[in-house]
Amino acid sequence: MDTSAARQAIFARIRKAQNRLPEPEQAELDQVKHYLAQHEGGPKPDIGADLVERFRQQALRTSQTIDEVDNLNDVPAAAARYLGGLGLGTKAIAWQTLTALPWAHSGLEVAFRPPVNDDLVGITGCFCAVAETGTLMMLSGAETFASAALLPETHIAIVPMQRILGSIEDAFALAQSERGVLPRATNFISGPSRTGDIEQTIVLGAHGPYRVHLILVRDI
Repeated sequence: MDTSAARQAIFARIRKAQNRLPEPEQAELDQVKHYLAQHEGGPKPDIGADLVERFRQQALRTSQTIDEVDNLNDVPAAAARYLGGLGLGTKAIAWQTLTALPWAHSGLEVAFRPPVNDDLVGITGCFCAVAETGTLMMLSGAETFASAALLPETHIAIVPMQRILGSIEDAFALAQSERGVLPRATNFISGPSRTGDIEQTIVLGAHGPYRVHLILVRDI
């Protein structure tokens, strides 16, 4: 049984024990939405008015690197500059939503497909970003496969400045308003993968990318 089916089976047993139908009806969903709308969230820290600057600070604190460009067409050159500076080659895989950008003109060989073991660089966008923690919110889909941000050793993420929000609560609210229902995989990424399991020493790249490089875009 796959993870999704197992989860549904658990929820079905819980609903049966509560004498509810296997799937919630619209009235039940409306009741939940009404409840959430009537209850304010908990207190939030003061992160200042400049969300972009706060995001920069938190991203650097979590071992991410940052570049900034004026528009989307400048992204391939910025990606090539970053990869060239570290000697990481010119090949990458990317989301299919990024096919229109001038990758070849910048000297990059980009394949628009999910990664395999030999792919060392993954390029993605993001649904939005969270200034409070320097975090990316990633929503999976047929063209925005989650593996592109998780499997390659180097993850390059394109972040529109207009999509930098204050808190994770704001990110969920935006997803609710724009998507309604979250996709099967929703990931929050705050820098390279890390662990402190071995002698309490932080090691990057333990369960995912060694590097996360952010390209902030001023105008989309």
